[in-house]
Formats: sequence, structure tokens, C-alpha cells
Amino acid sequence: MPFQRPPSYRSTEHSLPSQQALVSRRRVLTAGAALPLWAAGRAIAQDAPLRIGQSIALTGPLADLGTAMHLGAKAAFAALNARAGVYGRPIELVTLDDAYEVPKAVANVDRLMADKDIFALFNCMGTPMIAAMLPKVLDSGLPFFAPFTGALVSRVPNARNVFNIRASYPDEAEKIVQHLDTIGTRRIGIVYQNNAFGKEVFTAAQQLMARLKLPEATTATVESDASDAAAAASRLASADPEAVIVGLAGKPTLDFVRAFRAQRRGVTLYALSVMGTQATVKALGADATGMAISQVVPLPTNAVTPVVREFQQAWKALGTNVEASHLALEGYINARVFAEALQRAGRNPSRSAFIDATWSLRKWDLGGFEIQATTPERNASRFVELTLVGREGRFLR
Repeated sequence: MPFQRPPSYRSTEHSLPSQQALVSRRRVLTAGAALPLWAAGRAIAQDAPLRIGQSIALTGPLADLGTAMHLGAKAAFAALNARAGVYGRPIELVTLDDAYEVPKAVANVDRLMADKDIFALFNCMGTPMIAAMLPKVLDSGLPFFAPFTGALVSRVPNARNVFNIRASYPDEAEKIVQHLDTIGTRRIGIVYQNNAFGKEVFTAAQQLMARLKLPEATTATVESDASDAAAAASRLASADPEAVIVGLAGKPTLDFVRAFRAQRRGVTLYALSVMGTQATVKALGADATGMAISQVVPLPTNAVTPVVREFQQAWKALGTNVEASHLALEGYINARVFAEALQRAGRNPSRSAFIDATWSLRKWDLGGFEIQATTPERNASRFVELTLVGREGRFLR
């Protein structure tokens, strides 16, 4: 819609506006300045869409994670586009399903990178997939925005085109250890998956425990097929711990927690955000009740937090029957941060201008969630909080 002069402005082509008209015009401009940055374009987005590509699991074993993340981002971009996009240009999210399989994910990224109209890769999912994508991404210089992994593999020194947002797995492990130290817990057990993810969790927890002069933890590993989960549970249960840090994901989590609960019902288990999906909590049933889970975004039901309130509005407008979750909020936040960087990159930005804009996000508060871009080897968010799984699988602060 073209700009409409206020009713009080009735000047002709050859006359000067009256004082009343100038005041009216100032009011219009002031009102426009108060709009969010992403609403500062035209009333109706008319330019060609800016297309960004995503490879994520919409089917397969982790479809619930991928679907939630995708829908959260979709809700944010839909709200953005309804407000004229960025400088009048809508954002189009081109999403390809990789079913959480590395060959499919690599093929998807090849396909997206071959499309000259794809401006950036956005919120691709999964540590194994990210590790396989990174060599291609680093060589191309294409913006690789908010990969969904807490692993250190994506925190690459000097890789300015890779922009990590979520706190890392070591950040989450350290938060748990700090909490245990604060409440005076001394006998701590650590169970971790025998892969890169589990070892990062174990190393971070062990190093902080040493710095805090906590007693050495009793430890056990679990293979990714969970074949030794019961043995690990027995080893830790026999050590009589006050708390156990669970650096597991997927089936190993389910099998270990069930086996451990059968032997030590009253011990608090502390797991990371990758465990705290609705599907995992539902599968564990009563065994999940009382577990503490670290989260890398705020509680999605806490409307006191401004970004959560905005997320809830966008989620409702999207009209999905999927329940709002931490993962959905994470996808929403990633999309909002992307839009802010795009706004800062200017009208018709180049990829290099966008990359520069991402690193200008210093102490930017997205309504209770701060972005602090420093260097490529560090994530832009350090937000980690502990939640408790209550009855009926609800997360509580």
C-alpha cells in the first residue's frame, strides 16, 4: 500500500503544509519509528522473496525435534512476512527432509548450495549432519546460520560464515555442576555416551568439578546401541550417588534411566536439553518425573518473558496442532535473530554484508534472551537454565 497522507494534510503541489499538517506528519513518522525493526518495510511485501535453505529431520527417529524446530522458525517468518518482511522483502524458508541421515543431509546441502537463489543455510540439524556439511560450507563461504548442535565441532575458529547461537553441551554440563556445587551435593555420578557428544559432556563436567575441588565422580559409559545401559546403571547405583549427570541421548537415555530408577528411585538425574524432548519424556512416563533438564532457551509457557510472549502469539497464529516446546521456541528465536542480522545488513544485502551484520550483534536483548556475538569458536548465547520434569511430563522452573 502506498504511503497515505494524514487527513489533516491537504497541501497542493505548489503550497507549503500548514503547522497542523507538519504536526500530523511528525506523528506518523514517530509511530513508524516505534515499530519493530522487522516491521519497518512497506505495508505489503512486494519484492522477490529472500530464500534460505534448511536440511532437517521431518521424518525418522528424531522427527519430533526437527518438526518442532522447523515450525518455530516458520511461525517467526510468517509473523515477519505479515509485517512486510525486511525492507519490504519476505523471507522464504526452503526446507528439505533428511530423516536424520547423513547421506541425505549432505545431498540436501549440495542441492541447496547449487541453487543460486539460496541466500544462506539456516538451522540445519544434528551433530553428525553438521560435521559432514561443514567442509562444504567452509569452502563456499555461504552463511551457515544457527546450526542445531551443541557440539564443539561447529564452533570453528576463524569461520566467520558459521554463526552458532545455542549454548554448547559443555556449557550445559557446567551449569549442572555449578548447581550441584551450590546446593552442596558432593557424591556425583556421571554416565555418558561413548561418542563425541558424551565425551564433551564428561570432559566439561570433570574439569569444572576439579576446579571446584569436588570429589572425583563415579563414571560409566554407554554405547550408542544401549547394549550396556543396564550395566552402567548398576555401577552407578552401587556407588550410592546423591545425583547423576546423564550425558546420553536417544535410546541409551531411555534404557539407562529405566534401569537406574529400578534401583535408586530417589536420586535426582540431571540431563541435557537433547534429552528433554516431549517424546523422550513421554516414553519414560513416571521415570521422568523429578528429572532435572538443562535448557538453552526460556520456558515456552512463561509469558512473563517478552520473547516467549511474542512466540506464543506467533505460534497461535500459525495454527499448528503441535504443542509448543523448548525446541519450537529455539527455532523461533533463531529466525528472529536471522531477521535482525538481515535488517542490519541493509537493503539488498550481499552475503558478506549479512555475515558482517551477524558479528555486530553485541549485547542485543531479544526480550529476555541476549545475543552476544564474539568469535566464531564461541556460541552467541550462553543462556542455560535448569527445569524440572513434573507430573504429566510438564517442565517446571
